[in-house]
Amino acid sequence: MAGWHTLTIANKSKHMNKKTILSACFAALCCPIAFADSGNDHNLLYPDDHAPIGVMGDHMHAAGEFMFSYRFMHMNMSGMVQGKKSISASDIATSVANPFAPPATVRVVPKDMTSNMHMLGFMYAPNDDITLMAMLNYIERDMDLTAFQGMMGGTALGQFSTEVSGLADSKLGLLYRLYDEGGHHLHFNLAWVIANGSTDETDDVLTPMNMRMTIRLPYSMQLGSGSDQAEFGLTYTGKNEQLSWGAQALTTTPLERNDEGYTVGDKYQMSSWLAYQLPQSTSVSLRLIYNHSEDIKGQDNQIMAPVTTANPANYGGHNLQAAMGVNTVLMNKHRIGLEYQVPINYHANGIQMDMDNMLTLGYQLAF
Repeated sequence: MAGWHTLTIANKSKHMNKKTILSACFAALCCPIAFADSGNDHNLLYPDDHAPIGVMGDHMHAAGEFMFSYRFMHMNMSGMVQGKKSISASDIATSVANPFAPPATVRVVPKDMTSNMHMLGFMYAPNDDITLMAMLNYIERDMDLTAFQGMMGGTALGQFSTEVSGLADSKLGLLYRLYDEGGHHLHFNLAWVIANGSTDETDDVLTPMNMRMTIRLPYSMQLGSGSDQAEFGLTYTGKNEQLSWGAQALTTTPLERNDEGYTVGDKYQMSSWLAYQLPQSTSVSLRLIYNHSEDIKGQDNQIMAPVTTANPANYGGHNLQAAMGVNTVLMNKHRIGLEYQVPINYHANGIQMDMDNMLTLGYQLAF
C-alpha cells in the first residue's frame, strides 16, 4: 500500500529466517529480569507503560524528558489476491487487462517481496502537556517477479528481482494532552510527514521479449510518496495494577500532488490493544489493527510497464490484522519490545500482493 500501505513465504537465502529471529527474540525477552530498585515502586518503569512496540505516538513524557527509540520492521508478502480471493500468476497473465496496452494483458507478475524498515525516533517534552517527536526512516525492499513470454499466453519466460534502499519519508509531530486522571489518558496526535523518500528509483527488469532494460520501478518499489502529508488523530490509554489497554485512530492525507503527477491515497488506521503484566518485568499484549486506504490518484507517465504494480488502481483497500507482543524492561531504564503481526481479513483494490506477516522489534530509552 502507499504510506505505509498499511510489510514471503519463500525468502531467498540472503533474507532473514523469521523462525530464528522469533526464537531468539522471545528467549531474550522472556528471561527473568529483576528491577534495579524494587523497593521504590513509584519510580519503576513497567513494560506496559507504553503501548505495544508496533504503535507509534502512543504515550507522552513529563516536562524535560527525552526518549530515543529504534524499531526494525520486517515484512513478508507472497502470492496475489484479487479483491478477497487468491489468483495465480498464469491467470493474471492470460486474463487481466494491461491499461498500457500493448500487450493486451499483464505480462509481468510479482512473486514475493520482502521489506525492511529501520526507524529512529526522538521525543522531547517541553512541558507536561506537549510532547514533540521526530522520526527518520530507512527502507530496503526486494521483489521477485515472473515474466511471461511474448505478447500473450501463459508460458513463463523467467524470473528476476528488483531492489531499492534509501531514506524514506520522515515525520515531525506533537502530542497534546487532553485528559490525564485516575489511570486514564487521552491525547491529540498531529504530525507532518515530510516527503524525503525518492520517487524516481530504477532497476533492471526482464521484458516479455527476453531483453534486459532499465526502467522506473512501480509505485510499491519507490522509497517515498513524493507528497507532504498531514497525520492527525486521537490516542487513549488506561492502566491498573496488572492490565493496560488503549486505542488509537489516525488519518493520513496528502497535502499536494507530487512532481510525478500522482497522489497517494488517504489512509485511515484504528488500533486497540490489551497488555497483561507478568512477574519479572515482562508483559504480553494482544492488538487488533484495521487499515483502510484509497487508491493512487493520477499517474507517473514513466511507470507504464505491463506489471500489476504499475496500475494506480491496484493500490489501497482495507484489512484487519492481529498482533501478539512481548515487552520487557532492563535495569529499570531500557525497554525492549517485540510484536508479530498477521492478516485476518482483507479486501484489496484490484490485484495486489498478499501480506504474510510482519515482525517489529524495538528499543526505547527515556532520560
